[in-house]
Amino acid sequence: MRALMLCFAARGASALRPALRTTTRTLVARRAAYDVAQVEEKWQRFWDDDKTFRSQRNADRDKKYILDMFPYPSGSGLHVGHPEGYTATDIMARYWRMKGFDVLHPMGWDAFGLPAEQHAINTGTHPRETTLKNIGTFKRQLKALGLSYDWDRELSTTDPDYVKWTQWIFLQLFEAGLAEQKEVPVNWCPALGTVLANEEVIDGLSERGDHPVVRAPLRQWVLKITEYADKLLAGLDGLDWPAGTLRSQREWIGRSEGTSVKFQVKGSSEDVEVFTTRPDTLMGATYVVLAPEHPLALKLGNEDAVKEYADAAARKSDLDRTADAKTKTGVPTASFAVHPISGEDVPIWVADYVLGAYGTGAVMAVPAHDTRDYAFAEAFGLPIVRVVDGGDLPYTDPGVCVNSGEFDGLKTGKAKKAVTYKLSQLERGEKKVTYKLRDWVFSRQRYWGEPIPITFPVLDQNGAPLPEGALDPRVTDEGFEIDFSKPEAVPVSQLPLQLPETDDYAPGEDPAGCLARIKDWRFYVEDGHWRARETNTMPQWAGSCWYYLRYADNGNDAEFISPQSDEDWLPVDLYVGGAEHAVLHLLYARFWHLFLHDQKKVQAPEPFKKLVHQGLILGADGEKMSKSRGNVVNPDEVIAEHGADALRLYEMFMGPLEAVKPWQTAQVSGVVRFRDRVFQACAKAADVAIDEETEVLLHKSMRKVTTDIDQLGFNTAISQLMVLSKHLEGMKEPPREACEKLALMVSPFAPHLGEECWSVLGHSESLAGHAWVEWDEAKCVDATVTMAVQVNGKVRAKISLAPDAAEDDARALAFAEEGVQKFTEGKDVKKVIYVPGKILNIVAK
Repeated sequence: MRALMLCFAARGASALRPALRTTTRTLVARRAAYDVAQVEEKWQRFWDDDKTFRSQRNADRDKKYILDMFPYPSGSGLHVGHPEGYTATDIMARYWRMKGFDVLHPMGWDAFGLPAEQHAINTGTHPRETTLKNIGTFKRQLKALGLSYDWDRELSTTDPDYVKWTQWIFLQLFEAGLAEQKEVPVNWCPALGTVLANEEVIDGLSERGDHPVVRAPLRQWVLKITEYADKLLAGLDGLDWPAGTLRSQREWIGRSEGTSVKFQVKGSSEDVEVFTTRPDTLMGATYVVLAPEHPLALKLGNEDAVKEYADAAARKSDLDRTADAKTKTGVPTASFAVHPISGEDVPIWVADYVLGAYGTGAVMAVPAHDTRDYAFAEAFGLPIVRVVDGGDLPYTDPGVCVNSGEFDGLKTGKAKKAVTYKLSQLERGEKKVTYKLRDWVFSRQRYWGEPIPITFPVLDQNGAPLPEGALDPRVTDEGFEIDFSKPEAVPVSQLPLQLPETDDYAPGEDPAGCLARIKDWRFYVEDGHWRARETNTMPQWAGSCWYYLRYADNGNDAEFISPQSDEDWLPVDLYVGGAEHAVLHLLYARFWHLFLHDQKKVQAPEPFKKLVHQGLILGADGEKMSKSRGNVVNPDEVIAEHGADALRLYEMFMGPLEAVKPWQTAQVSGVVRFRDRVFQACAKAADVAIDEETEVLLHKSMRKVTTDIDQLGFNTAISQLMVLSKHLEGMKEPPREACEKLALMVSPFAPHLGEECWSVLGHSESLAGHAWVEWDEAKCVDATVTMAVQVNGKVRAKISLAPDAAEDDARALAFAEEGVQKFTEGKDVKKVIYVPGKILNIVAK
């Protein structure tokens, strides 16, 4: 068989089609068993050779764009949790093709990032080598699953032509003033040579390696996502996304309406500005708290204690500082603030539960009505004044103002307005809208990422541009400086700006990053003067912000996407991926897309119409799969033993797509039996008429499977197919028409099986482009139903009759039953309750 297949493969896909039919039918005649390995290898090769799933647009057809959140190609490859989402999107892609849509279903690789670089450091292997090797593993595994991707559109975020357009989008943001440099407080780990996220710092140490981390201001590139806060919020209203994800997005953006309040520092012209959503509690403000990073913290007296405290705070992450610690810490300054309405003195403190990067870096403390302020006041013996009537302290709900002078008796809503108006009259405050969202720190001090396409002039000791012949910055560290205040974009004609080839990609203590050590790359001469390239790289988020656009036009050298390709395919109709990306990836991708839409570079205002998060597949022990727990199941092993279709079917049959489910290898055998029943039914199909019972079951199945797929109810669709296949396989000569419909319906779930059955049934063409099944609603009605007959509420017989049989006919059949006669004989029938097709109840006394 293998030799025959290779022979036809050499002659091309067109010559292969008739051979698929005749050879398969010979195999069926010779043995009844389903040779899963041979079948799946054959059809995967056919799909590749035939380019069956190439995406093309036709003017007379509608489109569907189905997208997976593309994977990071790690060295461990896939585990059985990964194929769940990929199988779901593949079912929809195959189904929608058969429904007559033009379908774009691509795959690629999110290939930059820290894991590849860390592996390279540990092993001495260049990140590019490990990345390419890992991509090869992932691609092999995905192809083994029979996924119907258009592999001609494959991309990697590390491809030079992809990097070019990622850098180009950054430059559009730069030219629009949305990408700029700032001194930003970050978690800097000298040992790892990089900035760490708050989640990566535990008790002042890096999560990886337990290295000391300090909070320090560094020059960073920042994208001003905050300018799109309102648009990011408004765009959520029209999206078909999970409610939890929409809520997470809104909470992350965190729009708050409130009041800005200015507390003057006593004896100074300085003001401490705070923002509050509860201006009605202003009369209960008994102290003011500054973040340790606040510019006034070291200017208000008690400097030694404040500096010591600020240094300690710099060794904590934001998460550590804002956690609900039992013990609150802080130090007093030697200064007071003047209450803007009462004129009373309130002490100014410094405490690390206030963050310098959030809001104004200062809060008015109202301990009677805020839990954190209450804990702090209790710890340091500070005054607590109730100004809202309510329950126990701290009382944080709305109420009526008390102990608030002219505002006493006002309910919270009216009090907010009254206090804000009073502050505006005193020029001590105003109504304001703020956001929890912060600008996106875009710099990484790593090697394996896209270079930021920005350069800076190099100046001599007199501040003039350094000429080529004066000195060479590549061989000396003195006599020049880089003017970071004058960033310039790399010309588009010079993109992509690629990473230098080097083996020296280990981190270092220089916050400029490891690229700063590669002086031949960093410094270059332009127009007779030295210039310096930016040595920070982009975060891994950059490549995943816009990959869905590039899939639609990944061969275009002149544009990141042409208007025609954009119109043809965008927006994404169905986006499937893990809930772990419910906030940042989606937020960043939407930000870039909204910006590109404003720049008239893309047409759709939102990138992803419908979003689905597949549920986590746990290990057999009910825990998340991980190497450390030893509960990881390799899909290669499942495929080797049972086949790809069995893996696909089992993962879809485990439960609803969004549900969390434990993996149970022993249960795979159930879908294997189903697969084999389908094949056996099709193998013995005959040209016979469909009997009434089979016809009703077939049309009911076509209706249910179609409806379930439309609702992503894959588990219930498979359940119905199991019922139909068991019925057909149990027949001596299953009708060919019914078996053909079964093969078509099975094919999105188990594509190799579907193709093989289609071939066995005598078809020379692939079923991938065949029309989907259609049912007749009139034929979904059973000719007869079995109905219970009750006497005084207890079932005494069962009768078979038409679903809409008249009551007289039903009564006649019921009273003819021996069981009914036994319990009604000699009694007076008081009432007969009849629900057609459901039940007949006789009340007899």
